[in-house]
Amino acid sequence: MDSIQSAITGLDIAVIFVYLAVVLAIGVWVSMRTKTGEDLFLGGRSLTWGAIGFSLFASNISTTTIIGLTGSAYATGIATSAFEWMSGVPLLLLAFVFAPLYLRAKVTTTPEWLDRRYSRGVRLYFSGLTIFFTVVVETAGGLYAGGVVMTTFFPDLSLWVSCIAVGLFAGGYAATGGLKAVVYTDVLQAIVLLVGCSIVTYLMFQSLDFSWATVREALPTGHLDMVKPTSDESLPWPGLFFGVWMLGFWYWITNQYVVQRVLGARSLQDAQRGAILGGLLKCVPLFIMVLPGAMAVSLLPDLPEKDMVFPVMITQILPAGLTGLVLAGLVAAIMSTVDSTLNSSSTLVVHDFITRPEDDIDPRAARKYGSISTIVFMLIAVLVAPLIQFAGGIWDYLQQAFSIIVPPIVAIYSLGALSRRVSDRAALVTLLSMHGLGVVLFGLGQIGVWPLHFTVTVPVMTVLSCVVHYGLSVTVLPPQSAPDDMLIWRPHMAYSTAEGTTGGLLDVRLWGLVLTAVMAGILIAFW
Repeated sequence: MDSIQSAITGLDIAVIFVYLAVVLAIGVWVSMRTKTGEDLFLGGRSLTWGAIGFSLFASNISTTTIIGLTGSAYATGIATSAFEWMSGVPLLLLAFVFAPLYLRAKVTTTPEWLDRRYSRGVRLYFSGLTIFFTVVVETAGGLYAGGVVMTTFFPDLSLWVSCIAVGLFAGGYAATGGLKAVVYTDVLQAIVLLVGCSIVTYLMFQSLDFSWATVREALPTGHLDMVKPTSDESLPWPGLFFGVWMLGFWYWITNQYVVQRVLGARSLQDAQRGAILGGLLKCVPLFIMVLPGAMAVSLLPDLPEKDMVFPVMITQILPAGLTGLVLAGLVAAIMSTVDSTLNSSSTLVVHDFITRPEDDIDPRAARKYGSISTIVFMLIAVLVAPLIQFAGGIWDYLQQAFSIIVPPIVAIYSLGALSRRVSDRAALVTLLSMHGLGVVLFGLGQIGVWPLHFTVTVPVMTVLSCVVHYGLSVTVLPPQSAPDDMLIWRPHMAYSTAEGTTGGLLDVRLWGLVLTAVMAGILIAFW
């Protein structure tokens, strides 16, 4: 701890404070221009594809992700990086299937689409579930990870003080500036993060003579293999091919925390290009976060804890001054996670619980309720975050707990978008019954009774959820009315045929092919 603190120079601290000042200035500037509820929640529906793509990337790359990816690569190899680069699969589905549906329906929240397609009961169930997991797991987890990082580099700070400081800072501009402040600061934070981690990668590779052959020789056998045997405890191959992208379905397609950026797009083309750009950026962590963690096996052997890899790398390998830049990247990741989760949760409260679709609400009142909700959720997360240190292994189990909620959500969204025959009553029964079964299987897995890895359990449960949902809909719980045509996906919705939107380098179909080729190339290269 002392050696890490001694590596922090005055220049590093100056870089961090300059960065924070710039972020705060952006947040204040945007908050002065934020007047209505739509400005607060959807950025006035004016977001461009570049801002959407970088914001998707920055808000997803949290401190726990950075430290976790490098630590996992150090301990078990690069296979778990699939949770990053395979995000392109659900993001392609978002771009070509669900973004057209969401934007045609002009929804403000993803649960609102469930209301249009099914019923208000389905909407409120899913919205409440999303708020709980977003605030208690995502927001509090981000604050806790940020607090751990801050206390690692600045031991005089207590965990409570660090969590409160991060929460107040990020929550402040999220509450006043809304989504546009979140997105604009996310763009800056994504750039800082990419630059900082790229410098670490360059210097790590330089230490191994810029030789890939040297890297392979220096690492344990199988450390650079993406496809693992079925007995592998980190990520067996069935989970890689079938489970990873399904877990991403909830996160990238239905989670308000992420999809809110797409809902705020100024056009369908901006939404689609932004989603695909986000998928391309998600391929980058393999090279600038995961591979450096793997290379650290030879350069930084015998570290007592795998989560120390990234802090030790940036303090022992980076020259003075650059350490501050990468620390600013860590702060960026913390802020992006916290501001995004707080803003999305407040959006859900206002548009799913405080108001009803048939009721009009004054835009300024919506902005007031949204700001109050953000502050309340920030306080809850600040209170929960330091308690995570006492949860021990339970907190790790919570990350796997996401596999409980995903399968029935994949079923009701997918079948709801593709089939007229599924009903609202069957959707609610599917959610309740499959979530109950998921909890049981999760518990059996923790005591060793359920043998399947959680990434394998997800596709099995998803298929079962689809069977239950469709089966109930065509037998005992048929639809009571036909859904609106705009809520059912058709191939012609996948892309715009308007003049200037097809052909050339900005054609979204070309971008989709590029993302598919990049993911296939990664899989082949590291098979």
